[in-house]
Amino acid sequence: MVRSLWTGASGMIGQQAAMDTISNNLANVNTSGFKRMRAEFQDLLYQTVRIAGTPATQDTVVPVATQMGHGVKLDATQRQFTQGALQNTENTSDVAIEGDGFFRVQTYDGSFAYTRDGAFKIDSNGQLVTADGYKVNPELILPQGFIPSTLSISQDGRVDVKLPGQNAPVQVGQIELYRFPNPEGLTAVGDNLFKTSNASGNAIAGQPGFNGMGKTIHKFLEMSNVSVVREMVDMIVAQRAYEFNSKAIQTSDNMLGTATSLKR
Repeated sequence: MVRSLWTGASGMIGQQAAMDTISNNLANVNTSGFKRMRAEFQDLLYQTVRIAGTPATQDTVVPVATQMGHGVKLDATQRQFTQGALQNTENTSDVAIEGDGFFRVQTYDGSFAYTRDGAFKIDSNGQLVTADGYKVNPELILPQGFIPSTLSISQDGRVDVKLPGQNAPVQVGQIELYRFPNPEGLTAVGDNLFKTSNASGNAIAGQPGFNGMGKTIHKFLEMSNVSVVREMVDMIVAQRAYEFNSKAIQTSDNMLGTATSLKR
């Protein structure tokens, strides 16, 4: 009965982790480029009372083992990089990725980070940056005096603007995308940013629309891929599993109480 107490407790801890993951998904339902996370579990070690194949008689063996489980543990919180819906913003500095790939930005410490959030801004130097001021890499600096309303980004990442006195647009930069052998291995660091890890592999650069890269969609943003209905269903399942495990603990406690009250 003591084993069942700890087994039920591990189940409650695991379902609490599932609820924490669901809560984070719901909290970011309107976060541009956010990718939902899924809690994954593994069963804990087993106490083997009798091994399968143990001789039972001179001519027979035990066909099935006797094992007692010890509960569950959180194994991973896997991020799902499925495509989010594209929303038209009519903002000339907004860019969405349709397909695979990440934008690369340079943080204040000089390291690189990657994001699906294309809600970019133009700073006082005419440079394309994130909302936190991180520079898009490769750097994209718009010429002085350009007409903001003429900024255009093609699906293959070419950035064109018109200058005063000129009728034809001129190309002023090229947006690059980056993909990874294992994007699920990226480390989330907040601010809609990811950094590489030993599990993700090295970044593979490419031009949008070519060699497996997604396309850049101008004046659009990729919304979160969180489905509220799915998260609510997962929340109900986690809540019921939490209640079942708490009921197992209560039942084990009642059984212990019965055992201790046998002799009075």
